[in-house]
Amino acid sequence: MTQTAPHQPDAAEQQAREQAVTDEVVASFATSTSDRFREVMTSLVRHLHGFARDVRLTHAEWETAVDFLTRTGQISNGRRQEFIMLSDVLGLSMLTVGINAPAARGATESTVFGPFFVDDAPEVPLGGDIALGAKGTPCWVSGQVRSTDGTPLAGVRIDAWEADEDGLYDTQYEGNRTAGRGWQVTGEHGEYRFWSVLPTHYPIPDDGPVGELIAAAGRDPMRPAHLHFKVTAPGHRTLITHVFVAGDEYLHNDAVFGVKDSLIAEFTEHQGRTAPNGTTRRWTQVRFDLVLAREEQP
Repeated sequence: MTQTAPHQPDAAEQQAREQAVTDEVVASFATSTSDRFREVMTSLVRHLHGFARDVRLTHAEWETAVDFLTRTGQISNGRRQEFIMLSDVLGLSMLTVGINAPAARGATESTVFGPFFVDDAPEVPLGGDIALGAKGTPCWVSGQVRSTDGTPLAGVRIDAWEADEDGLYDTQYEGNRTAGRGWQVTGEHGEYRFWSVLPTHYPIPDDGPVGELIAAAGRDPMRPAHLHFKVTAPGHRTLITHVFVAGDEYLHNDAVFGVKDSLIAEFTEHQGRTAPNGTTRRWTQVRFDLVLAREEQP
């Protein structure tokens, strides 16, 4: 008895079957209690399904992706956020920055937040020390916070944080160490000033799933030397930015795509010259003004 070969769907039928799955999932969000939730999730489903169809995702590749995301969650904790690093190395963080902090004439440009900010950093007075024992060459950081119309912004909170000379943030050490971070309130003329350490370049943590992704892509895990800032002022957009050290070898090869030319500054080295704290030992300094866009600016 002759056996009939199983029916093989043609291209049009296969496409229709696949589209039916997408349509059914999209329809399941029609009853969402939030219009924005429905908008985001239906777009996500369409793009995600479109990606799977575009690359003809295999079941083995799907399993690999699930395992990757599972391990990304498992390695994340209160001191390490692997999902933020994943967003960073895929450029999603910088794209989100661009969407939510559009260009405003005269304002300091924004860049990635990064995974090392903490809410309970210590307050330091003007001229105080945020290094708090972090290793590195002393660095005097100063500048003015002002609005794009030139108005100095007094009483504004400015957070700063950075890695030490070994390229490690305090949260990467064992224990509950606090070093290389702090916040202060600007003075009556919008001025800020503090001691820290000279920033250094460093690799992002590459001992987890994100490191595997970077290695598979043949990419470098390095970030150029930088100091983080977060500035919040009423009536102005919150500014998340860095100041990068001019001349750093990784300025044009940042693992998280965060460098902007306007954020690069000269860090001047001094030897024998008296520092603001009276020392004549080796020290560095940088001046970096921070200009905030008003909320209503496009």
